[in-house]
Amino acid sequence: MFDVRQGVDAVDTELIALLATRFAYMRAAARIKPERNMVRDEARKAAVIAAAREQAEYYQLPGEAIASLWEALVESSISFELEEWDRRHAPQS
Repeated sequence: MFDVRQGVDAVDTELIALLATRFAYMRAAARIKPERNMVRDEARKAAVIAAAREQAEYYQLPGEAIASLWEALVESSISFELEEWDRRHAPQS
């Protein structure tokens, strides 16, 4: 069991590093998008979640569970991007 837990912990560390990369892209998107209302794109959100579900099912993972995880990930990413957008575009005093 120790080896299994070590393996899970190592994967978790890799996932966090990948999330850091993903959120760096959210920062870039906030920098690129000229208008705040461009941050939320429901069509893109649906496509990303559908792709995650499809990939999960390809690997014989529970598609619905992965879709739920991706829903939370995408919503967190949108919130992060909105915060970044607001921070970048806040009036200077």
